[in-house]
Amino acid sequence: MEQIASAAPREPALSRTASAHPAPELAPLGRVVFISAAAAMGGFLFGYDSAVINGAVTGIQKHFHVGNGETAFVVAIALLGSAAGAVAAGWLADHFGRVRTMVLAAVLFAISGVGSMFPPNIQLLATWRVLGGIAIGIASVIAPTYIAEVAPAAYRGRLASFQQMAIVLGITISQLANYALNQAAGGESTGHLGGIQAWQWMLGVETVPALVYGLMALSIPESPRHLIATGREEKARQVLREVEGPGVDLDSRVAEIRTVLHSEHKPRLADLTSGRFGLLPIVWVGIGASVFQQFVGINVIFYYSSLLWQSVGINESNSLLISLSTSIVNVIGTVIAMLLVDRIGRKPLALAGSIGMAASLATAAWAFSYRHGTGTGATLPSAQGTVALVAAHLFVLCFAFSWGVVVWVLLGEMFPNKIRALALSVAASAQWIANWAITVSFPDLADWNLSATYVIYACFALLSIPFVAFCIKETRGKTLEEMG
Repeated sequence: MEQIASAAPREPALSRTASAHPAPELAPLGRVVFISAAAAMGGFLFGYDSAVINGAVTGIQKHFHVGNGETAFVVAIALLGSAAGAVAAGWLADHFGRVRTMVLAAVLFAISGVGSMFPPNIQLLATWRVLGGIAIGIASVIAPTYIAEVAPAAYRGRLASFQQMAIVLGITISQLANYALNQAAGGESTGHLGGIQAWQWMLGVETVPALVYGLMALSIPESPRHLIATGREEKARQVLREVEGPGVDLDSRVAEIRTVLHSEHKPRLADLTSGRFGLLPIVWVGIGASVFQQFVGINVIFYYSSLLWQSVGINESNSLLISLSTSIVNVIGTVIAMLLVDRIGRKPLALAGSIGMAASLATAAWAFSYRHGTGTGATLPSAQGTVALVAAHLFVLCFAFSWGVVVWVLLGEMFPNKIRALALSVAASAQWIANWAITVSFPDLADWNLSATYVIYACFALLSIPFVAFCIKETRGKTLEEMG
């Protein structure tokens, strides 16, 4: 992770001396947006691959004749691959470049999609899911790193939000594809289309956006910081002119980046440690934010909502339609966050989201307490069913306009320059492990007591309120250098 950390983006020198010099002419926004969108395509596949399993779980259970334990293993195993991919991403990006690392992630996504489409047994399906998880982990680190390195300071906050928007769009498209394929197969994920079952198509369709991602990655420039780190300064000048505009002082920018690369030592895990706390307090805050983001149970909605709604008496086809509607709400909430994150700040959004999530999760827990029966034979009274549906959608909305975007923006901004990428990788790995813990435990917890499970998630949402109030520092409007 050496060069990513040492090449952590800094504000242009001109932006810090605005009173002495006129602001440089910015690059055309359209080109910068395209470059950022191409990188964020990895986020799209991140969201698609993560959530597509939601529509396939019922078909997987029926096809392989497995129960909730085996299903949870297949769903969650990808997340351990994601943790490994997040750790490896920095090394890969430093040694092969940001763009080549994106292409590698695209290839892994495509191979995973094809393999998952034709698994002879549940064990091999889990193997292909791990491969896809590694690709997710790589994409989760490389996209925000690349965007931060190429984005002009004036656009950085908005462009950094592209990653989360791409993730939620990937989730939404996966649910739309799941519903369409389910309907085409007669409302059953084990129904046949073109000689194979609908759930197999659900898992295999991601090959198409994976190929698009690879082609888009090949059409964007390498990060100027990586180019300078590897001695290709003339090419770096071309990229800086392209992304920062014709008015940029290229000599000053190249010298600034070179100075940063040469002056900061290569980060090690020891740089994150503190004798008193084990890790530096700021690293613990990053880990805490990542863990809270997952422990509120958001990915239960995106990975298991089809099983969740079937467990309260809704049929498979309608449960997939509900999954699609919550994904659309997720997009709406993300748009709200993108409009507000640079206007009112990260901390107020996180606080508002925590309060809303705690209330909606508690309401859902109350509604689920009226569930009668178990498994697919369970039912929920009409009034409580309506309350549960509304509460679930409100929960997703509150998460999307707050923690969904804010955590990723904070992780890219809150750490000091010299440890930024390394600390981000540690926090991202903690996020994947927390995600795995929630994902692997939900089926058994739901069988035990669905209402109590949601009480647990509500408690974590409630605990996140004092965490934000006392541990999170506002980063809006600050340069990256001001973080330490």
